Amino acid sequence: MSVELEEFEPGRWRIRRNSPPPKRSDLPCPQIISDHMPPTEQVDGRFYESKSAFRAVGKANGLVEVGTEKLTRKVVRQSSTRAAAESRRTAVKKALDQFKAGVRTASPS
Repeated sequence: MSVELEEFEPGRWRIRRNSPPPKRSDLPCPQIISDHMPPTEQVDGRFYESKSAFRAVGKANGLVEVGTEKLTRKVVRQSSTRAAAESRRTAVKKALDQFKAGVRTASPS
């Protein structure tokens, strides 16, 4: 048994494997996604073979197809505003100053 090596980058080698050529079509546009799919049941109990019909029924019933929903803007939390951050800094500074001054509160049981 002999092993044949191929250089895929300068100075880097790998074992040559006999792999079939990629499947290509003679058509001018082989990368078209068809509307056909295997029969799939939708929430109405019917089976659909058309992706567009399947999506239309789901949309009519108020369903959201995962991956195609429109994203909403991220809501800015009140705690992430500049005023909230400043108030946190002030509260921590006050607590540290009190601690350094020897003020201790009773710990909750």
